[in-house]
Amino acid sequence: MQAGKLALAALTVIYEGEARPVDDVALWRRLTAEFAGSAFLAAVVIGSGIAAADLSPGATGLELLENTAATAAGLFTIILMFGPVSGGHFNPVVSFADAAFGGLRWRDAAAYLPAQAAGCIVGAVVANLMFAQPAISISVKDRATPAHFLSEIVATLGLLLVIFALARTGRSRSAPAAVGAYIGAAYFFTSSTSFANPAITIGRMFSDTFAGIAPSSAPAFIAAQVIGGVLAVIVIRALYPRLTPAEAVDIIVPHLHDAPAPAARTAPAGPEHAAGDATASGSRAAADGMSGQDPKR
Repeated sequence: MQAGKLALAALTVIYEGEARPVDDVALWRRLTAEFAGSAFLAAVVIGSGIAAADLSPGATGLELLENTAATAAGLFTIILMFGPVSGGHFNPVVSFADAAFGGLRWRDAAAYLPAQAAGCIVGAVVANLMFAQPAISISVKDRATPAHFLSEIVATLGLLLVIFALARTGRSRSAPAAVGAYIGAAYFFTSSTSFANPAITIGRMFSDTFAGIAPSSAPAFIAAQVIGGVLAVIVIRALYPRLTPAEAVDIIVPHLHDAPAPAARTAPAGPEHAAGDATASGSRAAADGMSGQDPKR
């Protein structure tokens, strides 16, 4: 019993005077949510890119605008769908940054990564099939340039700043809209169109379409995203030194908890309870008297 209490205490942080479990939703549920959300994200990004190329052939600016609008709106709704279960990361950089601030166990962040990458690959395949493309077509779109490398650092840094600034200031419920808006803007203010996510970078290799990226370009993008993530953690610690695990645990949005709630305070005894206690005391006294024992001893 004592060991169970200690284990529960180890899984909780004190937040505004209340014990609160940290990332205690069953891991398989969180992994399922991260896989499904990542698949939807890749399907939205790649599918809308294919549709844009079909609807506006040769008009690159219009194609990008269509792709951007669908991605921003889709990301907003996908976070709302799956965020209550896993937080709605769909991005290994977000997950490991969350672990750095104590909102997620490191081993769980490591488990999120393959779920997110696999989900993005499946989403890419589904998007290809929805538009009568080959299920897998390896992209040949070369994107590895110094400008793109810098763009991915900036895009990833900005994304994490948005997420953790909202968490620190108690506005995590605004995160789905803010993240969608930021990614939509970053599609246009970065030359790389703001991948900002190693998992989606991997998924986009499997579609030789408007949103694809050649496998030879992916390592540079992922390296830039990791650098952006590390810089973001440093900047966030400087700007928000009091960011607590209790705030980080609700990255990107507040989510459910499976662990049993801490024991409730004992309610004052009502009239029925008082009567019951009096009856019980009288019964014990009578029993003691019948046995010839002094009830005061």
